[in-house]
Amino acid sequence: MTGPDAAGCVEAVFREGRSRLLALLAARFGDLDLAEEVISEAVEAALRRWPVDGVPDKPLAWLFTTARRKAVDRIRRDRTYAQRLAELRVESDRTVPTHEVDFDDIPDERLRLFFTCCHPALAPEAQIALTLRCLAGLTTHEVARAFLVPTATMAQRLVRAKRKIRAARIPFRVPGPDELASRLPGVLRVVYLVFTQGYAPSSGDDLVRADLADEAVRLARVLHRLLPDEREVKGLLALLLLTDARRAARIDAAGNQVLLERQDRALWDADLVAEGRRLVVPALTGPGVGPYAVQAAIAALHDEADSFAATDWPQIVALYDVLLRIEPSPLVALNRAVAVAVRDGPDAGLVLLDGLSGDLSDYHLLHAARADLLRRLGRRAEAAAAYAVALDLAGNEAERATFARRLAELTGG
Repeated sequence: MTGPDAAGCVEAVFREGRSRLLALLAARFGDLDLAEEVISEAVEAALRRWPVDGVPDKPLAWLFTTARRKAVDRIRRDRTYAQRLAELRVESDRTVPTHEVDFDDIPDERLRLFFTCCHPALAPEAQIALTLRCLAGLTTHEVARAFLVPTATMAQRLVRAKRKIRAARIPFRVPGPDELASRLPGVLRVVYLVFTQGYAPSSGDDLVRADLADEAVRLARVLHRLLPDEREVKGLLALLLLTDARRAARIDAAGNQVLLERQDRALWDADLVAEGRRLVVPALTGPGVGPYAVQAAIAALHDEADSFAATDWPQIVALYDVLLRIEPSPLVALNRAVAVAVRDGPDAGLVLLDGLSGDLSDYHLLHAARADLLRRLGRRAEAAAAYAVALDLAGNEAERATFARRLAELTGG
């Protein structure tokens, strides 16, 4: 393949293999900036050569070898890298011809990159930003959009995070068995936060940021492929799949938010539901069940029900009881209260929600849940007041529109 088609092939290969290339080169040379720079140079070389010479048989291997050679050349020219050159013995790497590199036989180093980006020495926002930049492959501008900050601000954050990795000598490695149990939850949390920011953005105009939700699912799939025996990895992937399966039903033709009880379940993605359900059982099997597995089980009960009314609400409440024991939080208590309201009636749910008002006084969904229960009880003035608070606190415009409509229905406005 030569000509314009070859340029398109460069883009496709780079998009598919970027994170793996970055992980390999960062692990080999210990420098994220260097790895990113030489990958860009390798892509530029491919854009010049492939349209003329044709696409190589193993294009990703070609990019890897080219980037590695450029890294070696740069290190050799920089005296400050002399010691690193000796340690890495990169001189021998330069002599490996491209056709001898079988990329399929090279270990996938992305797990190292996951644990580096999500190292506890980095601030949580830096962990998420690095994961989006390095593993999801988002541009700095796209990462900035996810955080709703200027591109220049995000560029500085990424620079500081990479600088800290170098200064603190954070290793590019997978934690040993004695560390894995304590480090893995941090990685899973970052992927989950990326998903929630895509599936239910806290601010902005869109009800769903499909790009972020898709990347989170892809990252969860990568983690599952790299750690196939980790039950909480299965649980996280199952949770994301079972939740994301409902995406198409969450917005109506007019662009309005559709709540779970009114969604057209025929629009739910049956393939994602089936895949997620297959993962739930092994995620729950064995001692020490984790929070993502329990949440996945709750999502599975929603997805397998024929209707909102036919959902097994007693079992959902029981699972929230389990979740409260293993990972207590006001948000879990809020979700349990909503489930109790469906199972036992709005009065029972309202008592529980009122008990959470101190912990979640600034959380818009608490006030929205209270408003809904008050509306069901016929307490219209109180419901309107609660919707007004939810409207004031909400940052997402699609959610604000939902609360405004409910408020107008109650006040005749």
